[in-house]
Amino acid sequence: MFGRYRGTFHREDGDLLVETERNGCLLTYRRKCGGQTFERLLVSKTGEIVINPVEPVNLPKEITNFLQIEFSPMVIEPGATQTVYLKFPVEIGVFLEAPRDIEVLDVFGLGTQKYTLYGSPTSGVIARWYQSAVYTEIPPVECLCEGVMVLSIHNASHEWVEVSCAVFESTDMKIYYGDFVATTATMKVISTTMAETDFVDAPLRPGMVKSVELYSARKIPVINRGYLMEWGLS
Repeated sequence: MFGRYRGTFHREDGDLLVETERNGCLLTYRRKCGGQTFERLLVSKTGEIVINPVEPVNLPKEITNFLQIEFSPMVIEPGATQTVYLKFPVEIGVFLEAPRDIEVLDVFGLGTQKYTLYGSPTSGVIARWYQSAVYTEIPPVECLCEGVMVLSIHNASHEWVEVSCAVFESTDMKIYYGDFVATTATMKVISTTMAETDFVDAPLRPGMVKSVELYSARKIPVINRGYLMEWGLS
């Protein structure tokens, strides 16, 4: 499903269908997913259609930039660093790319989306919520709806700390794909209630392709700054 396409193509996986059909000088882009159909007429001689996984905070509508992953509690000793694997939700973006421009055509996803409040009702943030087990090696995933997150947790505090969730600013997210979808992240624990999270721009395995980022395609300026979790680690 993921990749670059020129002219007509047809890709189908279960209940998901993405295709283009030619009608004279026009192309019809069509997507069927979750019982819904989306169509657009395209006028292009040199453009390509790019389909890749994107930041999972756009459905059913854009309400937040934050992603919260809840996982099995881990108690980490002072100064320790541990790398684990988590699963994270995947949404699919479709882009129109020409030599001088790129445009978002469609964003869709399989399954349902859940949201939660991280922090207080007055100062907290709405976040896309996802629950994952903790894995010591790369887990199998359903490529079109979930990916693998490599999370390196460093306890920089002087206390034992229990961690069972991580909150990320999705505009910093770097997603790669190949046989599966992946992203790499870090979490620096500052105290029993605070941590800094960020993403690393690197593929999990050599040969993986970097996804087009939605914020880049939408020409939205982004400063990579990570996120400071101030409302607890569980």
